[in-house]
Order: sequence, then C-alpha cells, then structure tokens
Amino acid sequence: MAHTLLVAALAPAAQAAQNTSSNPVIAIGAFLLMLALLVIVHELGHFLTAIWMGIKVEEFGIGYPPRALVMFERGGVKYTLNWLPLGGFVRFANDSEGQDSLYGAGGSLAAAPPWRKILVMVAGPLMNLVLAMFIFAVIFMIQGVPTPTGGQDIGAVFPDTPAAAAGFQAGDELIRLDGKELSDSSLIPATAQASGGRALEAVVLRDGQEITLQVTPGPWTGPDGTSFKLGFGFSYSQHIVREPVNPAVAVVSGVTESLNLTGQMLKSLASLPASIAGIFSSTPSPAGEPIGPVGIARATGEVIQQPGGFLAFWNLTAILSLNLFLLNLLPIPALDGSHIIFAVVEMLRGGKKVPPEKEALVHALGFAALMGLMLLITVNDVINAIQGTPVLGN
Repeated sequence: MAHTLLVAALAPAAQAAQNTSSNPVIAIGAFLLMLALLVIVHELGHFLTAIWMGIKVEEFGIGYPPRALVMFERGGVKYTLNWLPLGGFVRFANDSEGQDSLYGAGGSLAAAPPWRKILVMVAGPLMNLVLAMFIFAVIFMIQGVPTPTGGQDIGAVFPDTPAAAAGFQAGDELIRLDGKELSDSSLIPATAQASGGRALEAVVLRDGQEITLQVTPGPWTGPDGTSFKLGFGFSYSQHIVREPVNPAVAVVSGVTESLNLTGQMLKSLASLPASIAGIFSSTPSPAGEPIGPVGIARATGEVIQQPGGFLAFWNLTAILSLNLFLLNLLPIPALDGSHIIFAVVEMLRGGKKVPPEKEALVHALGFAALMGLMLLITVNDVINAIQGTPVLGN
C-alpha cells in the first residue's frame, strides 16, 4: 500500500502572512480543495504507474480508513473517501496477504520486480514536484517573476524596542543603514553588532518618500522570548519586485523556484527533530513547529483572506506539494521512501525478498508511530488555534 502523509514544515519556505481573523467556513472549504488536489495528484502518480506496469490496484482512497463511503467503482478499483484527512493511499492487489493475485506473478506489487516497485513508489512524490512546478509557472505568468532589490521590507515593529522608539513602521522599506545599501539581509544584524551602541542613520521609503530616522541599537526581547544584546526590534525580509516575463521564462522560473525551495527544505530537515521536540518544550524551536491538517487548514484560511489571497493560496499549495514530495521520500516506515528502501535491498540481494511478514511488521509499526506523531501535532495545532497563535506569523 502506498501512503501520502499530509504534514508540513513551512518555516523554510513560506512567507509570513498578516495576522488576520479567518472565516472558518472559507478556511475549511479551501483546505478541502487543497487536500483533494494534493492527495489525488500524488496517488494518481502511484495509480497510473502501477497500471502502466501491469500491477493490479484495488482501491484509490482519499483520507485514511475507516472508510466513509465508496464514491464509485470502475475497472475493479474502488474510489473511496475515508474519515481521517491525513493524506491518502493506493491499495494494491493482495497487499494484505502478500500473495500473487489472479493476474499472475506480475499482478501484485509484492510479486513485481524491484525496479517496478521503485518506479511505482517514486511516481507519487514526483507528481507533487511536477504540480508545484506547474503552479509556480502559472503564478509567474500572472504576477511576474519575483526579483530581489536592494531594500528590506519591515514586516513588524515590536513595542518597547529601539526600532519603535526611532519611529519605524510596518510596511517601511529600509533602503540604507549607516550609509550602506542593504542588498543582503545579513547586513542588518551585522551593522547592529558593529555599531557599539552608537546612533545610526536609517533611510526608509514610506509612501513613496524617503525618510531619515535615527536608531540606536540596543537590547530587546523577541515575542518568542529570545533576547538580543544589540538589535533593532523589527522583522524584515528582502524587498521583492515582480518583473513580467513570457510563458517560457515563467516555466523555467517555476522549475527553478521549486528546486530552490526543495533545497531549502532539505537543509531544514536537520532541524526537524528539534522542531518536533519544540512541541514538548516551553521554548519554541527557532525552526518553527511542524503542522498537521488542522494547522494547514488554519494556514490556508490566513492566506486566502488577505489581499491577493487567491494567488497566495496557490503559492501555499505549491509549497505544501513540495513538502509532500520531500517528506514522502524519506525512509520512514509506511511511507513511499521506506518501500523504496525495501525494493533497493531486494535488488541488492539479487531479487531475494525481505520476508513479507517482517516488512509488513516494519510498515505496521511505522504507521502506528506516524499516527501517534500526527495525533501529537494535531493536538498542538488545536492548542495553537485556541490560543489564537497564527500559523504563518504576525
């Protein structure tokens, strides 16, 4: 059985959203649309490749069992909706028995050669990668390709900080600090550290006009409790302008953006254990916390009701699709990556299979552990929702 795990770690890639109240009906509706698209695309990869390889499929499921209903049945395949909105699955012939089907030795996934198993398992995550590339390409055709400029956008100015005292405002574009052009975000903390606590001249662009402010870096404490000895007290990100491009450039940019974000997510995997541990800790992980379906639904509500929320929704969908591509390739029991590992082991052993009962036990234990982790993440998502903590930041 091939599974899709719907969980995300958005910190490496998602832009912070404005903290606006979201309509739960809109959030749930948008989330269900996103869930259906991501899961159907992923499972179609498994399904179509299996059919191409002559492997019998018995069920195409959205959500995890228990089963809610059979939507329809065609060609011997049941298309079902299931009660747990954590992902989806494709159930192959005789997966539960580990035997050949009536279709012969090539009819069941268990009996298929290792290279066929690998192709079937890889196809699901690859479809999510292709979906993300397609979505980004369409967004770039509509909006243009984001291009960084020399300024830094001020996202939030925290109270009782040097930035607040100096008169910085959310929405300012910081274009010069201590006479330096700010082409690199790292120049801001570096300039604060090098100041020695002296007053600095900051030039911001506000409503199309340049305004000069005097700011003295000093100690301040962030909203997450992190203390800084010398800093300003505002959040910031690279100022981006969107340049119109032709469709060919948009497609290339969609591929490049997807690969770049995937690289960022790969680098962030090292912090995933700390992110999970942060759920148990009173001190949040700097990398943020992983979110499950409840958190994803809230994130969807946060972005879709902002100005430009329609395209922001599709941007978030693309990022989540990349999450699915990457996370489902990890060698986690019960996910695609684990099935790929077993197929590679079988190939290296000259076609000698790992005993089916042992492989089934590994996947069963892994699936139970995943459901436990998903329960924990969901409880954390619900607590954050009750406390009103925004998913994508302030």
